[in-house]
Parts: sequence; structure tokens; C-alpha cells
Amino acid sequence: MSVNDFDGLRPPTPGLRDDHDRWRLTLRDFVDEKIAPHIDVWSDSGTFPDSLYEDAAKSGLLGFGFPAELGGWSEDADLYHRIIFAEELHRLGSGVVFADLATHWIGLPPVVQCGVKALQESVVRPVLAGRQRIAFAVTEPGGGSDLAAFTTTAVREGDDYRLSGAKTLISGAARANWLLLVANISNGHQDGLTLFLVDAKAAGVTISPLPGLKWYSASNATIELDNVLVQASMRVSEVGQAFRDLTQQFNVERFSGIASALALARVATADAIAWANERMAFGKRLAEHQSVKHRLVSMVREIHAAYGYLDQCVWRFENGEVPIADLCMLKIHATGVLEKCARDAMHVLAGEAYRGNRRAQRIHREAQIFTVGGGTEEILNDLAARQMKF
Repeated sequence: MSVNDFDGLRPPTPGLRDDHDRWRLTLRDFVDEKIAPHIDVWSDSGTFPDSLYEDAAKSGLLGFGFPAELGGWSEDADLYHRIIFAEELHRLGSGVVFADLATHWIGLPPVVQCGVKALQESVVRPVLAGRQRIAFAVTEPGGGSDLAAFTTTAVREGDDYRLSGAKTLISGAARANWLLLVANISNGHQDGLTLFLVDAKAAGVTISPLPGLKWYSASNATIELDNVLVQASMRVSEVGQAFRDLTQQFNVERFSGIASALALARVATADAIAWANERMAFGKRLAEHQSVKHRLVSMVREIHAAYGYLDQCVWRFENGEVPIADLCMLKIHATGVLEKCARDAMHVLAGEAYRGNRRAQRIHREAQIFTVGGGTEEILNDLAARQMKF
């Protein structure tokens, strides 16, 4: 391992244990065998074969953090297992596999914690086995993630419900068997927001690919609900308690986004350093030119600083704190580091980024996605300010 390759650019941390190292090796072997040979094709198409889900399940990748009795494993599973998963799935410089393979992390926990036993058997077990898939649907076309602007409704019909409305920018929706979504039972008041599990093939459900700017996952889609009948047993949360049940998940999910952004920043930086040490310009290596050398140092510095912040937040979270303000600020910082490293890597690679190093282009494009998913800078700054009471 070089101090300037992907692994070397991750500073040491006392929080990592031997079981974390074994988990990383398991993930790396899987990525090298099952993903690496196909990554360029899959990145171009924005998708991968469904068989990869079952391969991942057999390797133990899908079940960590979930109960063993439902096909998972949770012994010793912690935030670093999730962070390492995100790092290794982005080590090839593409988020296409992670975008869909990890959607169950936020879609399944409410079903495990609040769903009736029949749902756990019919939904959780097959998803963890890689035979089915679940997507989590919150964002709406008219109001994004603004709760006060939600228009998707759930109207009581006897013991059941009729759902109508729309969701958009939903990761994994185009290949999902199940949709965990938020609907409003109280006609426009936030206190009616409730979680429902919906069969993606139910009458009245239409799932359409997103037009416009190419997303790195072709299964990102819009969902339309037209008077969809949902049985009462498919209501996952108590009425009005959707975001109470999801708050912890949102916090944990931010760690995944942060780790993914920093992993891509490391890939971009490692590629830039390698090229700068190889490329000759005006009689010496690029890395020997002061301006290039300083650019590379600034990239490494930003990555190291971000990991120091990340490790502090992990320690606090694992010790019972919920540092929401710091998670918001760290997410902003990490995506900023990714944007900088992606831009600077393109600058150092120059023509090579367009001629030979395709993943530099990919990272530069995908960097923008991370600044939106999980909360924009404006939204997260506002949330952090409220947490800090100013």
C-alpha cells in the first residue's frame, strides 16, 4: 500500500478493529470478482444484472445490521461496517452498484421495527436474500422533501386506505418489488404523515424512468399513485409517526453518503497523483511542478481533515450521542471535498481524463449528485443552525 493510493489516502483511526478489516476484505474480494470486470459497461448503462443481488446476499453483504432470524447478521455490526461498505463499493470510481444495492438500508428498518410479522417474512426475508428489492419514497415533484408541501394522501376506506399522489427521484424504484412511502392521512397537516408499504405492481401504481440529466442509476424513477388500495396491515408506522420512525435512519444514512463522497474523492486524488508522477511536461514530471504539487497537497489535506471529522462523529454516535448539527455540516464538507478533488483531478489529468481515464469523468459528473441527495447545503445549514439554536 502506498500512502498516495486509495487505501493510503484514508488516515488511520483507532476505531477500526480486526473484524472491520475482515469485512473490508470480504467486500473487496466481492467487488474485484463480481463488479470490477463489468463496471464500465454497468456505469454506462446505469444498471447491473439482478443476479448480483443474490450473489451479494450469499456473500453476506446484504444482511449486516439486520436480525439473524430474518436472514441477516447484526453481531458486532456498527457504523464502520456501513462506512466500509460505502467505501469499497465506490473504490472503482462509480456509484452505480451502491445506488441500488444499498437501498434496503433505509427501506427495510421500519418494516423490521414496526411491521407485523407477516410483512417481515414476506418482505424482509426475500429482500435480504436478494430475491426481491425495496425502494424508499419520500421526495415529491412539487415540494421535494418539504414536509409541509407533501401532497401524497392516504384516505381511509373501511379498514384499508386509498393512496394518491406522486414521488420522484426515488433510488431503485424502477426495479423494486416494494415501495416504502410517506403519505398524509390528515389532508395537509404534517402530523398525519404515515409510512405505508406498497406492492410496486399494485393497480394504480405507475413507475417511470426520469428524463433529463443522466443519473448514475437508471432505476431512479418517478412513482405515480392513482387511488391505490393498501390494506391496513401494510401501514408500517403509527398514524402521524412516519418521521419519528425514520429520524434515526436519516442520521445513519448520512454516514453512508459522507463515506461514499470521501471514497470517490480518494479515487480521484489517487488517480491524479499517479498521473502526475507518470506524465512528463517541460522536461520533468508533473508532480515536480510546484503548482501541481501544491494542488495535490491541498486535495490530500482536505481528505484527511474530512476523515478526522467523520471519525469524531462516528465515535460520538457510537457512544450514544446524536450529533445532528455536526452530521449536517460534515455532509456539506464531505461533498465539498468531493467536488474539489473531482475538479482538481480533471485539471491534473487534463486530456487524459477525456482520452483514457474514464472514471475521472464519472466522478466529476457524480460529484454533483452527492450535493443534492441527503439534503442540499442550504437545507442542511438551516437544520444545523436550528440544532445549534441560532
